[in-house]
Amino acid sequence: MVPAEVVSRKEVLELHHTLVDLLGLMHQPKRDSALLQEAGVPLDRALFPLLVGVDRKGPIGVVDLGEQVGRDYTTVSRQIAKLARLGLIQRRPATSDHRVQEAALTVRGQRMVRAIDAARLRLATVMFAGWSKRDLGDLARLLRRFVDDLGALPASARPSSVADRATRIRPSTSGT
Repeated sequence: MVPAEVVSRKEVLELHHTLVDLLGLMHQPKRDSALLQEAGVPLDRALFPLLVGVDRKGPIGVVDLGEQVGRDYTTVSRQIAKLARLGLIQRRPATSDHRVQEAALTVRGQRMVRAIDAARLRLATVMFAGWSKRDLGDLARLLRRFVDDLGALPASARPSSVADRATRIRPSTSGT
């Protein structure tokens, strides 16, 4: 655990700015279009995050999927219906609650996601060509740790309520 005196405002702001930049890059429509083109996948760019989300988290309900991709469940429901009409996902009653409809990939949807994954690997190979194996492994490990810790922290948490999971941020001093 990082002692409170190690967590500085400067580092937290730098991390935040980096994450905002990353999310901005990842949400650029032209990047999704380029990935889909590289994969040879004829899919509406708006449906792409939902298809991948169902693959990574599915079977998954519409509300949960909406939270994962940052969209309203009514929008996600319409888009899931489009994916079903394309034969990429199937809707079925959830095992835990038959009133809830879950989305799961069909075989055709699985093939499409594998093509997208292969294209992502080809593009990443070019992007990470100058990275060492260790640096890439460290990035993957630390990002996973960050995501897991962020996910474990309640969205409404205040520093005093999660003292065992987080530390208070101290202002940065010059030179640190």
